[in-house]
Amino acid sequence: MSTSATDGVASTTRSAFSRSTRIAQHIDADAAAVWRLLTTAEAYPTWSSTTVSLEGQIVLGSTIKLVSTLDPARTFKLKVTEFEPNTRLTFANAMFARPCSLSGGAEGTRVEIVERIGGPLYPLVARMIPPLERNFERFTADLKKAAEATAP
Repeated sequence: MSTSATDGVASTTRSAFSRSTRIAQHIDADAAAVWRLLTTAEAYPTWSSTTVSLEGQIVLGSTIKLVSTLDPARTFKLKVTEFEPNTRLTFANAMFARPCSLSGGAEGTRVEIVERIGGPLYPLVARMIPPLERNFERFTADLKKAAEATAP
């Protein structure tokens, strides 16, 4: 699996009622190693510099509590709405969804994360939501480093 010039670089598109931030990253580790990191809540603060804490179990239908470095005074309650082992994991709430997709094979894993924030109330809160690009870039760089450290 080859990498591209945009690996690890986040981009955002905006409309009147939504915003979408996307990033893709090649990781030299198998999908199972990446999946273990993404689904072990209590370990997030040990490898992700963007996570203050993550409580709960990451399983389909569960609710987790995330505290991010973007707003350490706020706890986000997120539901796990998709859980396809080694393939797809989505966290969501009433206003946003963040699917994480894994693909690849023996040559490594491609991780793609897209966060969509929007809805009828979005224009009222849009300016209060911080930019996510740098946070996404740090998160995927941390994920890459941690997964590759565990790869054989």
